[in-house]
Amino acid sequence: MKDILKEITRLRLERNWTEYELAKKSGLAQSTISSWYRKKQTPSIQTLDKICKGFGITLSQFFGEGDDAIFLTPEQRKLLDSWSALNTQQRKIVTDLLDNVL
Repeated sequence: MKDILKEITRLRLERNWTEYELAKKSGLAQSTISSWYRKKQTPSIQTLDKICKGFGITLSQFFGEGDDAIFLTPEQRKLLDSWSALNTQQRKIVTDLLDNVL
């Protein structure tokens, strides 16, 4: 079984995010995230879904294992990681740009 807190930390550090940045992108209080680690608690599935949305991934992708989990090229992964770091306005700008290019 996957260590949920370890995976959240891995995804957060992969993006160079602080706990505060993750909380902001997920719509959670930073104290909520910090308390999971202090108390060694696992977030509820509803809260984990918010975390995943903050990361720009699905719950399925979060729980996926190994090469069968996500079939992304390094370029696609970089694009998704960059997308996850954008705010709503920036995402709209990128989407509008892509709509005009494609």
